[in-house]
Amino acid sequence: MKNSKICIIGLGYVGLPLAHAFSSKYEVVGFDISKWRIDELSSGYDRTLELNETQLKEAFSNGMKFTLEIEDIKDCNIYIVTVPTPIDKNKRPDLTPLIKASETVGKVLKEDDIVIYESTVYPGATEEDCVPVLEKFSGLKFNQDFFCGYSPERINPGDKEHTVTKILKVTSGSTPETGKRVDELYASVITAGTHLAPTIKVAEAAKVIENSQRDINIAFVNELAIIFNKLGINTNDVLAAAGTKWNFLPFRPGLVGGHCIGVDPYYLTHKAQEVGYNPEIILAGRRLNDNMGIYVANQVIKLMIKKGLKIEGSKVLVLGITFKENCPDIRNSRVIDVIRELQDFGCDVDVSDYWADAKEVKHEYNLDLIDNEELKFENYNAVVLAVAHEEFKELNSQFSILNSQLVTYDIKSILKESDGRL
Repeated sequence: MKNSKICIIGLGYVGLPLAHAFSSKYEVVGFDISKWRIDELSSGYDRTLELNETQLKEAFSNGMKFTLEIEDIKDCNIYIVTVPTPIDKNKRPDLTPLIKASETVGKVLKEDDIVIYESTVYPGATEEDCVPVLEKFSGLKFNQDFFCGYSPERINPGDKEHTVTKILKVTSGSTPETGKRVDELYASVITAGTHLAPTIKVAEAAKVIENSQRDINIAFVNELAIIFNKLGINTNDVLAAAGTKWNFLPFRPGLVGGHCIGVDPYYLTHKAQEVGYNPEIILAGRRLNDNMGIYVANQVIKLMIKKGLKIEGSKVLVLGITFKENCPDIRNSRVIDVIRELQDFGCDVDVSDYWADAKEVKHEYNLDLIDNEELKFENYNAVVLAVAHEEFKELNSQFSILNSQLVTYDIKSILKESDGRL
């Protein structure tokens, strides 16, 4: 793979760190359809915060380039697709970004090129949905003129310890020889090692069940939290006690959002239903987790009523809108479910977040973030701590002073004192 010139299609949370990793040993071109994203990265800034300025300069010094022009990727021979795979409003897989990316690659595909997909999909999507598009736009024959691979992304947004090169990578190819070539390519930069799966479908299935398993486990502890709340038992105390057993899994209750755990299970259930099987456990877990935001909002309202607070017009502050702590990613954040439910009750809701981009929040959720420097908790009837950003962890002293005056609900269980928590 010494003469490989790699094109990364999609420069988000997955594609950009991967491009940086490969740039240490190969010539790399990053392609994205967003002009502002290309301009921003070319100026040395990454709004996802996955790469810092030093890392970007390092990649530039290695020759990495960013482009939105298809002409600039024609001479590549390895194409790695890292575009999003979302769901639509009916919770069905939306392969539009994947198909569009395949069209782009198909237009520049040449003999002996390899196309590797990293986007999370259901088993069969690469060969059944993407390959026909590649063949149509290239005029080439699959596994004769060009070849494919699948190596599922394992990026954990905001995690500076488990970065792309430090996470073991699953690889696969459309032929045994291609599988070896794909595995060698990734093994050259992934210090944690690789695992060559026997087929592309196996690799696709492995990825989609990783997040489905986490989703089910979180749904279980969310259900426990609901039960223990009715029994007047602290869920975290129970989990701490149960966690003393060596094989107890340390999952915690919470809102399940983001582009992976809250989305990927629907890809698996879609494929299962397509072949005539209705997946009971996976869908049950999804239903429970999808309703946790509404549950939290209702708990907050009940606590406000117990304190004699008027609901209609009450000022409520929600701390955090990103889908996880210490990360600017707002995609599929389920905090919005809490906010919308509180608004349906007639509450006047403000949102604060040190990490989220105000323009993105406005565009995605039509919410205006308040100025974090002007937070005055005494102006609110209730405060919901939704995301465990480090900045919010420092608010314990202020909450303990104000706890008798307002309702505090701690979704992440980081406050020493609160009226309610999961």
